[in-house]
Amino acid sequence: MQNRRLQPGTLWPAMLRQAEHALRCGALQRIETSQTVLESDGIRFVVRQVSSLIRKERQRRQTQQRHDEARPSANPFLPYEPDLFVADISDTHLALLNKFNVIDNHLLIVTRNFQSQNALLNLADFESLIVCMAEFDGIGFYNAGAAAGASQAHKHLQIVPLPLGVSETPVPIEPILTTTLLDGLAQAVPGLPFRHAFARLEPGAAIFVDAAQSLHSCYRAMLEAVGIQPVEVDGELQQSAPYNLLVTRRWMLLVPRSEERVEGVSINALGFAGSFFVRDAAQMKAIERLGPMAALQRVALPVNALR
Repeated sequence: MQNRRLQPGTLWPAMLRQAEHALRCGALQRIETSQTVLESDGIRFVVRQVSSLIRKERQRRQTQQRHDEARPSANPFLPYEPDLFVADISDTHLALLNKFNVIDNHLLIVTRNFQSQNALLNLADFESLIVCMAEFDGIGFYNAGAAAGASQAHKHLQIVPLPLGVSETPVPIEPILTTTLLDGLAQAVPGLPFRHAFARLEPGAAIFVDAAQSLHSCYRAMLEAVGIQPVEVDGELQQSAPYNLLVTRRWMLLVPRSEERVEGVSINALGFAGSFFVRDAAQMKAIERLGPMAALQRVALPVNALR
């Protein structure tokens, strides 16, 4: 077996070089945005209006249709575009640029062999995420299933650099998260009006590979806390319901999902970090009218729904 391990200090410069190359050759299609801050429930949410997201949405629907028709060409990660390849992370994972990036230096952490995006995250997934988070301060996230915002069926985590836009804090939602005084796993954070599990991490837990086991155990405990059980599908452990996971160097947040969209606006894990994407002025008005926190509440589950 090959021993493919990312060398410390190499990921960020490799990503910058590859992004420059991919932009020149057209493999990377940067989506220009304008940013607006919407205050809701004491949080300054960042909303990016993306006119060309319509193109990405069309591509997502076409890809999903090809998946439904079971065409092998539907998987963009097998094979991946060589111009988007950044680095080998490990024997099990590699790093690719996100082809349609709204946030610069948006990295995909992809399994080398096919695993379902509905599969539970395993120890190798957390080891690969931690290796990347040690290279730069970012927020890792996982969209577990189509209803959680996943657009590809092949398992991939994602990470983007912090800060998330023009907010006063690196992660806009953090002012609410700091209201909990509990260390470790907390099932509820005051101010979050939907079902969730939150965990404050030990310093350094998200940047040292030796801590991957503890993060993986914490993740499984969070799933249990929100009522998501592992189920076996074709010999693979998958989740019983869709969810989003956010991981920073300081905390983890897991949110079960009920819907992918609210009034046509697609919301993925970064929405629960306080970062929204809308494709036009009509979608912006919908989020303004609802309020960002209420929009999140609409696509999540009620707090009291947990048995």
